[in-house]
Amino acid sequence: MQINKLITALLLLTLSLSATAEWHRDEQPIMGTLIRVELWHSDSTLGKAAVAAVFEEMHRIDHLMSPYKEQSELSRVNREAANQPVVISSELYQLIERANEVSELSNGSFDITFASVGHLYDYRNQINPSADTIEAQLNTIDYRHLILNPMQQSISYTRHGVRIDLGGIAKGHAVDRSIALLKRRGISQALVSAGGDTRILGNKQGRPWMTGIRDPRNPGRSEVVVPLSNAAISTSGDYERYFEKDGIRHHHIISPSTGRSVDELRSVSIISANATTTDALSTTVFVLGLKAGMKLVEASPDLEAIIIDNQGKMHYSSGLGTPQR
Repeated sequence: MQINKLITALLLLTLSLSATAEWHRDEQPIMGTLIRVELWHSDSTLGKAAVAAVFEEMHRIDHLMSPYKEQSELSRVNREAANQPVVISSELYQLIERANEVSELSNGSFDITFASVGHLYDYRNQINPSADTIEAQLNTIDYRHLILNPMQQSISYTRHGVRIDLGGIAKGHAVDRSIALLKRRGISQALVSAGGDTRILGNKQGRPWMTGIRDPRNPGRSEVVVPLSNAAISTSGDYERYFEKDGIRHHHIISPSTGRSVDELRSVSIISANATTTDALSTTVFVLGLKAGMKLVEASPDLEAIIIDNQGKMHYSSGLGTPQR
């Protein structure tokens, strides 16, 4: 009789847990993009709280690193660093250090000082700087203009006119921070996405997450679908912020060497272990172009790439099987 009662109690407990265990999903516009969260939790209240915590973390990072918010730490750096060293938070300092490491790796193809010219583009109002304006400002693009002092944890600029923008790495950082937050809450299955930057924790009820890479010229269509578990993927494309004028597509991925939009590729997707890396390297490879970009990927055993060139042809790194179309 006691055994029967115990079995009955365990069955009731199992049914109770199954009834409350569920996927929790939500999305919000933050950091100039759509933030999407999906996670599995056995407790509905705790699951909803975890989703809310991700959005809170995204807002925090946006207020810290947005170049468009006057009160952000990054905006203060852009206002003051050409005049004097600016002491900054360890989080911002370390992310700028990481950005400079990618700049070194790519011989300057990734460069957060692209904003020294990039801020002159207005995609909403379809305004691009003249050739003369670009030429006059081009010498302000160079990550070596950034002087980082680890003892003071400060940053200064070597010349006036230098600006930085972490748009090529900050969303990936925010995604990684959010995944770490979910891990601390005991969550083992989740997806956090910030626009083109996604990181997956675990799998989806024993199966991989099917992650679509959009057709650069057809917003409602996926060009290819990639199965992923415990991985990050970032896509940089010429369709995210752009306008066309006189037959030229002006988009937000600016070559540090020319101050103009790169036109060899339509999109680059990088797969690796964390989103900070994939975010920065999807931009890097886009700027490098197909041949040099794929060479960089193939030299790194922990990277894979799917590249769509300006003719719409797809190219895969050697470690990938053919993804599903």
